[in-house]
Amino acid sequence: MTAEQPDFVSSLTGTVKGFPAHADRAAALGEVHARPHPMLLRPRVLIQLAFMTEGGFAVDHAVLCELSRRLGVAAPDRQARHYTMNWGQGTLRWERHTEFSTYLWEGPLDETGRQPEDTPFGNGFSPPGTVISGVRLEIRAWNKAGEALAGGFDPSALCYSTVEGGKAAIATDFRQDGDGLTRIVVLDQGLTPARSGALAQRLLEIETYRTLAMLGLPLAQSLSARVRRIEDRLATITAEMKASPRRNSQELLAELTELAAELEADAASSLYRFGASRAYDVIVQERLEALGEEAIAGAETWKGFLQRRLAPAMRTCQSVESRQENLSEKLSRATTLLRTWVDVEVEAQNRALLKSMNDRAKLQLRLQQTVEGLSVAAVSYYVVGLIGYLAKGLSLFGHAVAPELVTAASVPLAIAAVWWGVRRIRSAHSEHDRPQ
Repeated sequence: MTAEQPDFVSSLTGTVKGFPAHADRAAALGEVHARPHPMLLRPRVLIQLAFMTEGGFAVDHAVLCELSRRLGVAAPDRQARHYTMNWGQGTLRWERHTEFSTYLWEGPLDETGRQPEDTPFGNGFSPPGTVISGVRLEIRAWNKAGEALAGGFDPSALCYSTVEGGKAAIATDFRQDGDGLTRIVVLDQGLTPARSGALAQRLLEIETYRTLAMLGLPLAQSLSARVRRIEDRLATITAEMKASPRRNSQELLAELTELAAELEADAASSLYRFGASRAYDVIVQERLEALGEEAIAGAETWKGFLQRRLAPAMRTCQSVESRQENLSEKLSRATTLLRTWVDVEVEAQNRALLKSMNDRAKLQLRLQQTVEGLSVAAVSYYVVGLIGYLAKGLSLFGHAVAPELVTAASVPLAIAAVWWGVRRIRSAHSEHDRPQ
């Protein structure tokens, strides 16, 4: 058992010519050698399963610990991203990726098919998640028997071409066998172990990443109908905004806000999936370019076959994503326009309210002035009455002025005095209420 931690990694840390090294220098330099391809001699069989890691990588670690316990070897570190252990006559390689992990077993191939393969994927293997990709790749000698195997694929989907400058041929139909595995045959007539391992790894990555890239298509198809419904409703709302002079702006604004929230929720949920599909598609295209295929008469190349099927799916994902972005902008513009109308309507209501308040204030002022006049008359009446009583009392002391005359003469003076007093009081209150 070996963990793929090269001894020379330790030399990348610490210092360089005596100077302190960056903390992440070892990780940056070591990534180039992080996943070396196996060295393979024909005949050989490789079986790889890719599992989605919905439960987190702790589940992967538990699976590896169980496999290590069964072999009696040390388990990998929790932070490890790749690990290798001997299993039977072959080797089991584990790799951790962003959202999935792969378990690759490679061992000897019994070309007679009578000897069962000693893989770890039998009874007792606990999968860390759901399987997203399964591949069975066989490396055989390029002879008539090998060519007969290539001819056993589905003719309607056969992808058969030469690679590595004609030293090998690759064949598949991208269909699944009875075990649910995509079967690939490599016919070798002179590859070195290193080139054979690199070719096998490239083919495994093509099958794994093209499956992951296609995960965005079902999501795009389900979102397309929802985007279309929002588009239709937006068109209806904008038509109502334009045609109805008595539109209920508050209700339309609430509906627009609800549509925008639904769209943003869908866009947020699909953001990662669409971005991952684009990234996986780029990897597939890079691996296909690196194959350097040459077509075999009567068959299709891997690149031609996959591009015709991957490209429409990726364009569908891109189309839905673009529609979401454009629709979000249109919803934003419609909401802004409607909100402006709502603000105008609110301002008009505020103006009407202020005018009503102003009218009420004027009415209150008139009522106040009326009450003020009445109060002046009432107070003056009581003052004149008091003066009359006073005049009648003074007449008892022999004064010749008649009380009626004194009372009549005091009326204008009392009214003027009371009016002046009320005005002074009102002026004093006005100065007190005036803002400083």
